[in-house]
Amino acid sequence: MTHLEYSSGHWIDSKAVKHFLYGLVRVLFHVLLVALSAGIAFSLPYIVSVAARSFWTYWSIIERETIYLISVEIVTAIMLLLVFSYLGKSLKDRTIAKTAKYAGLVHCFRSVGLLAQGRIKKLKNRQGLARDVLIISSTGYRTFADPRGELHRVLQNCRDAKIMLLNPRSEGAHARAKSILDPNVTPEKFAEQIKRSIDFLKDLRATQKNIRLKLYGDTPWLKLAILGDYVWMKHYHPGLDVQSMPEYVFEHDQNPGSLYTPLYQHFLTRWVNPDCPEYDLDTDELIHRNASGKEIGRERFDEFSEPKGSGWAPEKDPSTTSAPLLS
Repeated sequence: MTHLEYSSGHWIDSKAVKHFLYGLVRVLFHVLLVALSAGIAFSLPYIVSVAARSFWTYWSIIERETIYLISVEIVTAIMLLLVFSYLGKSLKDRTIAKTAKYAGLVHCFRSVGLLAQGRIKKLKNRQGLARDVLIISSTGYRTFADPRGELHRVLQNCRDAKIMLLNPRSEGAHARAKSILDPNVTPEKFAEQIKRSIDFLKDLRATQKNIRLKLYGDTPWLKLAILGDYVWMKHYHPGLDVQSMPEYVFEHDQNPGSLYTPLYQHFLTRWVNPDCPEYDLDTDELIHRNASGKEIGRERFDEFSEPKGSGWAPEKDPSTTSAPLLS
């Protein structure tokens, strides 16, 4: 009974009433517009005659005054300069907008203020609701493990999730930690944040969520979040916090020039890369697979241990080569 109201003993559809009133307002607006146009048309001869008389009256006064003439020329030149500058900028912005649209770019967030963060979180929550979510990040803590993270609720409400995080024992994790100028950022801090992210994913897995996690060892370059038909992308800059970097959003459509498709395909390529073992959230083991996806071994994972040079290593297929990592 949400859209029905009782009036004068009859049920009335409120949506139909709103639609009728909306149409009536549009008709009245067009009637008013036509009446205004007719009024201007009928009064135009009088306005022109008054303006002509006023113009020639003032012109007879100032035509012999050099200062007034120069002032009029300067003002006219400034007005023309502003008009042509605006037109030139508008054409340039239009060209840039067309280029961005062809690349599939729909948003670019350069601000890290509270308003921008609120809008970003709202968009991500809407785009990731009951959708498949693909993420490549460094530690993942501020991205989704922290309750204030932009993807915290997204992972709680998504359908399936595939996530790639840094292996805290890898050289890439150590290189990324040492590249940040903040003295509080250390490889140990990275390992601690990755552990918290894994614990959060374990909790989601316990609620019957289909969550899969893989660890990579390369130095992160791009931070990627694929939420249904949208790709959110940042890049890791040496020495800078990734939170301060701009974030770009690409949309999936029929445009062959959109960057959504290559970014999505790149994630899938990295996901099946045998160099990236899968983390078993139930047993805390790393599952190593070959290029065909067949399991070839497991090892106990300890995020605080150093990598062993003489330990077990997965088989390598010499015919496969690793693509550059997006993270």
